Amino acid sequence: RKGNCMEPTISLLSSQKVTVREEGTATYRRTMKDYIGVALRGFCMGAADVVPGVSGGTMAFILGIYDELIHALHAINLTFFRRLFRLQWRAAFADLPWQFLLALGLGIGTAIFTLAEGLSWALHHHPELVRAFFFGLVLASAVTVRRRVRQWTAPMLILSLLATIGAYLLVGLTPAETPHTPVFLFFSGAIAICAMILPGISGAFILVLLGQYLYILDAVTRLDVFTLGIVASGAAVGLLSFVRLLRWLLMRSHDLVIAFLIGLMVGSLRKIWPWKALALPANPLTRSHHALLPTYDYNVLPAEFTPEVGLTIGLMGLGFGVVLVIEHLAARRRQVST
Repeated sequence: RKGNCMEPTISLLSSQKVTVREEGTATYRRTMKDYIGVALRGFCMGAADVVPGVSGGTMAFILGIYDELIHALHAINLTFFRRLFRLQWRAAFADLPWQFLLALGLGIGTAIFTLAEGLSWALHHHPELVRAFFFGLVLASAVTVRRRVRQWTAPMLILSLLATIGAYLLVGLTPAETPHTPVFLFFSGAIAICAMILPGISGAFILVLLGQYLYILDAVTRLDVFTLGIVASGAAVGLLSFVRLLRWLLMRSHDLVIAFLIGLMVGSLRKIWPWKALALPANPLTRSHHALLPTYDYNVLPAEFTPEVGLTIGLMGLGFGVVLVIEHLAARRRQVST
């Protein structure tokens, strides 16, 4: 212990040294090289967030910063804003891991603004290849994260199964036709960011269900500051509200929550299964964008083994292997640090 600090009560996948203050704010000792690594993790999260069916929360789990992210966001509270309004800058940021949030935010923002157009092109021309890679990532993350549950019990297995069924049904829903008004955009951002922080539930796919995905994606490519500002405001309100509930649950029922999140990840695999047969929507306005909105489809097996099928399977294996390598390296670093 040091000062008023105590050991963390939530297990962290990160290999960094950590202390947690009594109010729950995590403090990490990092070098500039470490923060560059955090920014790269944020870049991976942002890349995942652009793809409907893939969760940035899943990437945070894979990369070992999920618990730290929850702690850091929880530190943005009323006390922080009160100090800001009183111009007490030093006191406001003293209890906030702002370096971590800044590095992560820069990585996420860079990925969204640099990869949005490229990933849209890839989803349009080679959707099965994109989905295959992310399928491997999510599947491997579900396999590795299960080790965070210290002891599986019957209630955990039941909850995980219910979460799997729920996520499976959710990702099979079809999008609604909704207006692009400021109020609806605000609430769309709030709802999507809550889904985005949950591993297995894609914030981008929630925007698809709400009928806002293409509109917001177009706003990103056009740098429509007004629209993006409204969505970002809703996302900030939703995130800071939801993260408190999630952190409270993790502190009190860690293994049960992790079992639930694993179920969400497994159920979401339905959405990113590589091979699909498209069923064109009845609405001609959305029919022209069906390649960007792979919602009116169902999963199939490839009719025959072709070079493209082999490449798809290879990318699926690559995604799976990437997670296993990251987990192996993280385990080695944890052993060294202890």
